[in-house]
Amino acid sequence: MNLKNITFILIVAAINACFMTAASAQDLHFSQFFEAPLLRNPSLAGIFNGDIRVQAVYRDQWNSFTNAYRTGSLNAEYKMPVGKGNDFITTGLQLLFDKAGTAGLTSTHVLPALNYHKSLSDQKLMYLSVGFMGGLVQKSIDRSKVTTNNQYDGSAFNPSIAAGESFTGTNFSYFDGSFGASFNTSFGAGEANSLFAGVAYHHFNRPSNSFYRTASSALNPKIVFSTGIKFNVNDNNYFTLQADHSVQGNFNETIGGAMYSYKIGAPDEPAYTLHGGAFLRWGDAFIPVVKIDYNPFSVALSYDVNVSSLKTASQSRGGFELSVSWMGFLDRDNSARDKVLCPRF
Repeated sequence: MNLKNITFILIVAAINACFMTAASAQDLHFSQFFEAPLLRNPSLAGIFNGDIRVQAVYRDQWNSFTNAYRTGSLNAEYKMPVGKGNDFITTGLQLLFDKAGTAGLTSTHVLPALNYHKSLSDQKLMYLSVGFMGGLVQKSIDRSKVTTNNQYDGSAFNPSIAAGESFTGTNFSYFDGSFGASFNTSFGAGEANSLFAGVAYHHFNRPSNSFYRTASSALNPKIVFSTGIKFNVNDNNYFTLQADHSVQGNFNETIGGAMYSYKIGAPDEPAYTLHGGAFLRWGDAFIPVVKIDYNPFSVALSYDVNVSSLKTASQSRGGFELSVSWMGFLDRDNSARDKVLCPRF
């Protein structure tokens, strides 16, 4: 093995190690964060104009220079009225899958959610929502693909040398939990505009997140502040702005942006709605997004244009994302469709 090949292996290993270290301290995330509301804040479950919503997001990252990081999210929500007032309750389920890097670090999350929406007004849409989400997380690694410095014999990589790592298992699981609160309301002429703001606290139980299973490897709690506003330009056009700011241990992330939407057809029941815009993950990526609604489906595409210090190696190429969502009403009495007031954004 020549020096050029050894250098290439070490560079790729360093990149993978860097991302695996970051993954141990930071959560999985999506550029289309607005299509995975339960990952932002469990109290955002049910804040939509419908009774049922199912959303799926797929992300493929870093294909340009190393093994891809593939992440998939699937969430489902069911909202129903409570009692004779304007209150609602939402049950949900968040599934998350991720496979990262050469060593095949795989994570699977199964997280049920529950959210209560308390109406604060009988005259307009105004809700305080409180939600909880918790469940099982399982992680595994392909031990045969893990290499260490101990296996470098001074001139070349030697797989026959012991790796020198002492972890006993290649998989582990833990319970994870989060809770949050949010406020959403309508405003403006005809109450046509809407906004929400919320805060969530993730990993409140500080689960151990290491194959070594040590107390010092507890997953740092994460606080997420979320906000969004949607306002009409006219009957057929509107803008939507959304942003999140996350703090987890010594890491923080800010992402935000805007989309412009144009309805084709009758304003109340358009045949299509076209959306276009862009988001910025501060210090990391510029993210153009296009989306189309064709009731009851929505499809969105986005691509991360890397603007961080890694852009030279990545050639500014980051992550591709595809999301598909379905939203509808149930044919039952007291449905959200029949309610004058229901939590939505």
